[in-house]
Amino acid sequence: MFEQELEMEQRQSSVVPLLLIIAMIMAFVGVAGYYVVQNRKVLPAAEASSLIASSLKQDGPVTFQFKVGPVIGSVQDRPHDANYRLLEKAGLITIGKDKGRVTPITMTAAGAKLFAEIPGVTQTKDSKDATTSYVVPVALRTLVGTPIVTMTGMGRATAEFTWGWDPNKMGEMLDASGPLVKGFNTWDRGTLIDKYSAKFYHGEPTKAVMTFVRGDNGWKVSTE
Repeated sequence: MFEQELEMEQRQSSVVPLLLIIAMIMAFVGVAGYYVVQNRKVLPAAEASSLIASSLKQDGPVTFQFKVGPVIGSVQDRPHDANYRLLEKAGLITIGKDKGRVTPITMTAAGAKLFAEIPGVTQTKDSKDATTSYVVPVALRTLVGTPIVTMTGMGRATAEFTWGWDPNKMGEMLDASGPLVKGFNTWDRGTLIDKYSAKFYHGEPTKAVMTFVRGDNGWKVSTE
């Protein structure tokens, strides 16, 4: 009887380590399998393109601002600066003769028609000075071509891409290589570029890199 009990204890003692070894192997295989599955979850170029396009869109458009009505010259608004003169050269406004510090700015029919056609134009009327402020979208950043995606770790990726400008009609007028802007002297062209949204809208696309992380709801642009 004693010998049978001893034999049973020996069997049990030999089974426990075996079960532990099997459990460790299964855990190792499970972890390895998890990493294999996770590493296979790459960021597709099409999804990267969508994320990049959305991010560029969220940055919003470049805008151009001006006022019409009895505009009082100030640091923010200079009715005889290059931005107002460009609008006048384009036939969109008329700059009247100064009356002291006040310069009457009138919208032309062509200007009213153009700004009504451009989506996203906002108008704000100021009851204090009877002016109307316009904020006009000029151009949006857009993805050019297909990004090159590189996985940098589990659930992390980068995408090299290029973006270019998509100007509307106002953006075409503000193109730094266009006839309107080139018609100004060097100083005024520099002012239009530095302060009033004139850019080389048809220049070479710009190269950039964006980082992505994959969370519970899929891939997203990294904010780190």
